[in-house]
Amino acid sequence: MNLNRAQAVALAEGVAKAAEKIEGVDLAVCPPSCYLEAVERAIAGSKVVLGAQNMYHEKDGAFTGELSAAMLRDLGCTYVILGHSERRHILGETDLGVNKKTLAALAAGLIPIVCVGELLAQHEAGQTLAVIRRQFDGSLAGLSPSR
Repeated sequence: MNLNRAQAVALAEGVAKAAEKIEGVDLAVCPPSCYLEAVERAIAGSKVVLGAQNMYHEKDGAFTGELSAAMLRDLGCTYVILGHSERRHILGETDLGVNKKTLAALAAGLIPIVCVGELLAQHEAGQTLAVIRRQFDGSLAGLSPSR
C-alpha cells in the first residue's frame, strides 16, 4: 500500500527505461491491483512485464474483493507474488493457502513468485532452515521440477 497512481506509473516508466540497458534478466513490476491497468500502459512496448501482488485460488464465485488468476491474465499479468511475508505473518496466510494459489496460478498460465522466509524470532532461535523447508514444501506441494 505504497505510492499513488501517478507515483506507480512514474516508477514503472523508470524501470522500463532502465530495462533497455539490462540483458539476460526477466523484469516485472507488481503494483497494487488498483493500478495494474495504469502500470500496464506505462510499460507497454518495453522489456518489463506486469505482475500482481496477490490472487485468490478459486476460478470465480462470490469472493468479494478477491482477484482470480483469469482476471489477472485479462489485465495483462504474467507474474503473481504469492505467500509474501506480510500476507503470511500479518494476515495469517498458510502454506496450504499459498499452495492452492500456486496451483491455480500455474493452471491459468501465470508464473508464481512464491515467497518464503522466517520471522526474526525464528531466525534468532536457529529455525531458519526448518521454517523455509516447511514453507517451501507446503507451498509447492504437488509440483514437480518440470511444472
